[in-house]
Amino acid sequence: MEMPKPDDMILNRKDAIVAALQEVLPSDAVIHDAFETKAYECDGLTAYRCPPLAAVLPASTEEVAAVLKVCHRMGVPVVPRGSGTSLAGGALPTEDSVILGVARMNDVIETNYADRYIRVQTGRTNLSVTGAVEEDGFFYAPDPSSQLACAIAGNIAMNSGGAHCLKYGVTTNNLMGVTMVTMDGEVIEIGRAHLDAGGLDLLGVICGSEGQLGVVTEATLRILPKPEGARPVLMAFNSNEVAGECVSDIIKSGILPVAIEFMDRPCIEACEAFAKAGYPMCEALLIVEVEGSEMEIDAQLAQIMDIAARNDPVEMREAKDADEAGRIWLGRKSAFGAMGQINDYMCLDGTIPVSALPEVLRRIKQMSAEYGLDVANVFHAGDGNMHPLILFDANKPGDLELCEAFGADILRLCVEVGGCLTGEHGVGVEKRDLMSDQFDPADLEAQMRVKDVFDPAWLLNPAKVFPLAASRDRRHA
Repeated sequence: MEMPKPDDMILNRKDAIVAALQEVLPSDAVIHDAFETKAYECDGLTAYRCPPLAAVLPASTEEVAAVLKVCHRMGVPVVPRGSGTSLAGGALPTEDSVILGVARMNDVIETNYADRYIRVQTGRTNLSVTGAVEEDGFFYAPDPSSQLACAIAGNIAMNSGGAHCLKYGVTTNNLMGVTMVTMDGEVIEIGRAHLDAGGLDLLGVICGSEGQLGVVTEATLRILPKPEGARPVLMAFNSNEVAGECVSDIIKSGILPVAIEFMDRPCIEACEAFAKAGYPMCEALLIVEVEGSEMEIDAQLAQIMDIAARNDPVEMREAKDADEAGRIWLGRKSAFGAMGQINDYMCLDGTIPVSALPEVLRRIKQMSAEYGLDVANVFHAGDGNMHPLILFDANKPGDLELCEAFGADILRLCVEVGGCLTGEHGVGVEKRDLMSDQFDPADLEAQMRVKDVFDPAWLLNPAKVFPLAASRDRRHA
């Protein structure tokens, strides 16, 4: 993955840049020692590494603004970073950039149950948002698999979803307002404590912008009352394609489960060895969860299991109690870690129409044979957000490049069938050079003009999202 060459003029001014940052932040909030900056050399896409010039850890919106003013004045690129869980290289630094981490910004600013919102600093982890309100009977809906660690800042940057986004939507459907600092240090408020504020939909532009437009420091999030109850059911099938047909049939029926999750045999075997959730050994497994009153749950699951029965399932197992439900989800939530114990892998993220699931799963299997690399599939099937895990040997010369070529073909397939390059991981550096497969030059130009407005010098999160040649030309225009 090509990255831009560092600017020697910036590298040669490192001492002056660090001194200027130390003037506006506490001494322990500026990290510049070469050994210590290695902690920020990559994110969840660990195949690529590059220590930054320095890293800063502000604790407030005011400190973020002060940092950005310094970097803007001195022409230093800035890479915003939440918890560093990005699987697309969204927080990968360049050698001449400053990492701006929001990990110290984790306070709850306001909780309002009457109007159902919570305002937090964006360094707060996803799961801890629910933790702040669950004793009062509320929760925050988006639930990425990394929710124990991932920060709200990154969720907003990548428009993250999770298992329950089928019913509750992704981050953009639960984000009501933000405080954002632009590259020149201006603090702006976008949105309010209600959905769909008047005027231009700037909030829709910010959510999913991958740190290209500003640094979001505070967020107003929608919180919801906990449902009366929820219950999952396991469904085992003899093939990926049949399981995909079942998903399509459930969605076409008009039933709206809270989640439909898909796992294939390689993932099932790894998860069972790791979590011992009691999964049946089969070619494909669906986890379908519904919620509501006991009567509603019984009625919905009866319909769903009737639909599944028409697709010749090997086994169907309805959770009988909270412990069994917890074990069903433990296996799914452990999937990425379980796969990591047995093999190096690259986790992709593309979205397709649900009706295309059988065809796409079949073609991925064909491509797997052609490339000679195994694939494990685990994903949010209800909304077509796929996460193929391509297995490779990081120590074998050429295997990473082969894996990347395979992944690029899978993502092109997603676009071909009417989907898109990403559902919740973002573009980052991973899909940067595939953007022209989805967007024509006029589309990309329109997107880049938006960045021109917010960040004219193109200093924020360099080398991400847009093809490298285009962003290089823009920065030096």
